Amino acid sequence: METKYSEIINKIELINPLDYSKNRNFIDGSVTKLSPYISRGIISTKYVFEKILERNIPFWKVEKFVQELCWRDYWQLIWKQKSNLIDADLKRIQDDVSNHSLSKTLVDGNCGIKAIDNSINELYDTGYMHNHNRMYLASIACNVAKSHWLNPARWMYYNLLDGDWGSNALSWQWVCGSNSNKKYYANQENINKYCYTNQKNTFLDIDYSEFESLQIPKDLKETIDLKLSTKLPEKKSLQIDKNLPTLIYNYYNLDPNWRQEKNYNRVLLLEPKTFENYPVSKKCIDFTIELSKNINGIQIYVGSFFDLVKEYDIKNTFYKEHPLNNYEGTEDSRDWIFESKESVKSFFSYWKKCKKELKIKNIITVSYTHLRA
Repeated sequence: METKYSEIINKIELINPLDYSKNRNFIDGSVTKLSPYISRGIISTKYVFEKILERNIPFWKVEKFVQELCWRDYWQLIWKQKSNLIDADLKRIQDDVSNHSLSKTLVDGNCGIKAIDNSINELYDTGYMHNHNRMYLASIACNVAKSHWLNPARWMYYNLLDGDWGSNALSWQWVCGSNSNKKYYANQENINKYCYTNQKNTFLDIDYSEFESLQIPKDLKETIDLKLSTKLPEKKSLQIDKNLPTLIYNYYNLDPNWRQEKNYNRVLLLEPKTFENYPVSKKCIDFTIELSKNINGIQIYVGSFFDLVKEYDIKNTFYKEHPLNNYEGTEDSRDWIFESKESVKSFFSYWKKCKKELKIKNIITVSYTHLRA
């Protein structure tokens, strides 16, 4: 996967938001694969949004694409508001739970549903899984195998190059019903349609009315407790200019354009405690380090923020807003697409406020005017 900033920006130019709206749910659909760069903060949802608006396409044609960008901001907003409460059932207790592990056949990529097995093995190989397949997998793990969502979600996050704990945890809770009004199910017919398979006689080859009474299939009964851990680089000495303020980058902020107008010490902070709580694979750490090379003068520090400040007698720090931060200094806001960031009850109430802001900025009105012209 590309890690040079210029190549990442070029990928934005290749986005086809019209095709995306039509076929994004198919495994060969026109998805952007920008999420690893958004999750690592090398680009923002706002930047992508603004680039799409520059094309002057009528808004109704790109609305679905913009809405999906807003889902990511919405999950971040909930994470910011709820903090580590998202690590447990958020709105209601997940019901019909039989275990807090994960089916062994899912871990092995051998559950018997070809499209899912293929996507799990692709995840291991590349760090990528199509969003529709993530929903299928979460539904199988939580609603068919009846595992509590937390550990399966941690396993997926561990392997995803675009791992974002807010989006990941809250999406899994949406699927299992602990952050939504009902559970999400997908049967074999649905999977065959969007994944171009033709499987029959699987444990998912049933009518939707049968899911509520479905017993755990034998292929999913054996579970495994995963021991996930992160191997961080060895700690090395830094060269810190005490006359300069210090910018703190981290796993969620690798923006090479952040505060480029002045000289700073620039430190990529990898805190062991963060990765103990939310472990990621070596592939994810290697990807992060490669992306950080787009930042001129970046140095890597393995340790806590407070150890860094104490060890190098740092007096003046800046960092970007994120729910996992436990820093002191000056906080810069993340690049939200919209100004509306007050508490909201649901995504669609949030989206309603976002569209109101678009109307105020005359974006929707102008787009529809172009359509009528």
